[in-house]
Amino acid sequence: MNLHDWIDELCDVLDLDTEVDEALLLDLARVAAHNVARPAAPITTYLLGYAAGAADADVEEIEALAARAQRLAEGWDRPAGAPDPDDVDDEIPDDSSVDHSGEAYEDV
Repeated sequence: MNLHDWIDELCDVLDLDTEVDEALLLDLARVAAHNVARPAAPITTYLLGYAAGAADADVEEIEALAARAQRLAEGWDRPAGAPDPDDVDDEIPDDSSVDHSGEAYEDV
């Protein structure tokens, strides 16, 4: 079974009567995975489908939505693996010279 057969079977199971632009979805997924993070690929394509369905979009509108999503992913300024500049760890004080041997701790 190839991808096209899978899509046809899945549409039947989901009771969908639609044509799927495999290349459009795969290109969008690739760009999202590469520029944002791997998990962004399925989420991006899901949200594209959701937006297209909610708008009852035709082929041209779906392509426009996909292009907007792709531009967002291509311009993403925090590529996969890059640290988030707003995620700053609090400084931990060095108390290695403090004697904690006499302290009692309670299990909570």
